[in-house]
Amino acid sequence: MRSLLYAAGAAGILLCAVATPAVADEPDSFTIGDSRITESSGLAASRAHPGIYWTHNDSDDGPYIYAVDGRTGRTVARITLRGIGAPRDVEAISIGPDGDIYVGDIGDNLGGTWDHVWIYRFPEPKQLRDATVTATQFDVKYAEGARDAEALMVHPKTGRVYIASKKQDGGGALFAGPRRLSTSGTNVFRKVAPIDVWVTDGAFSPDGTRLVMRSYFGARMYRWQHDRPKDDIGSVGVPIQQQGESVTFTPDGRTLMYGSEGDHSEVKPVGLSGDQLPESAKEGGDQDSGANGDTGKGSPDLDPTFVKGALVFIAGTVLVVALRRLFRRR
Repeated sequence: MRSLLYAAGAAGILLCAVATPAVADEPDSFTIGDSRITESSGLAASRAHPGIYWTHNDSDDGPYIYAVDGRTGRTVARITLRGIGAPRDVEAISIGPDGDIYVGDIGDNLGGTWDHVWIYRFPEPKQLRDATVTATQFDVKYAEGARDAEALMVHPKTGRVYIASKKQDGGGALFAGPRRLSTSGTNVFRKVAPIDVWVTDGAFSPDGTRLVMRSYFGARMYRWQHDRPKDDIGSVGVPIQQQGESVTFTPDGRTLMYGSEGDHSEVKPVGLSGDQLPESAKEGGDQDSGANGDTGKGSPDLDPTFVKGALVFIAGTVLVVALRRLFRRR
């Protein structure tokens, strides 16, 4: 009889497991295995090659951009940029709606003393292999004077380029470039909003409705509207890393991938929920209740199939116990 009880319980548990739908796949973490990548400072999820992430070293490397497979951590292509000057302090990378990759040579470890910085642009390669490509170089200045910056973001709908500075003269700020970058003169970036984060990188969601700004130990999410942050949605989880330097959205907008500097650094995922989710991701149905997993508006709804499985398990257990008592009376 005891074996019958165990069998009924196991059957009920199995039914519960089968009846409960699987959670949407979240990307796994991966370790960058290329010994040449020791200061991964920017990260951008490829638009043309699923599962591929573009990254680069901070400095003292050369005009190189690396394509890393997010499933294996293996470098599948190194792109050499020609037609530009010697990179000085490359800090960020982003992909625009035109399919081009934008690289921000915008760092200034001296606290904002360079009279200008640069942005490089080149088409995302159609084939993943080592290659040399001609890049377009844009000169950049800030209307408010020199800044130390590590975050460059290209809006995925408008194509406008934004740079976020670190805290300086009272705080960090978000700067907007002209609607179209020009090679014929200096591109002046102007302040559009304060950013109360020691920004080491940032990224737009694929649909352009969210902007995330990360620091070494934290991150904040902003709702984006009319070419600027509309409101501060709140903090977002950040994994513990050696030196948190980069962030990008996955192509579906449901997960943030965080990168770090260091040899064989790890890129780690953090899933989004509630208001953190871009509008396009919400349309797919968000099963989580809030930005931190709990909005305080009551218990989350249970999946009906799980409830059915649980009821079967309970009914089966009750039946076996009743039969066991009946046999004992005899």
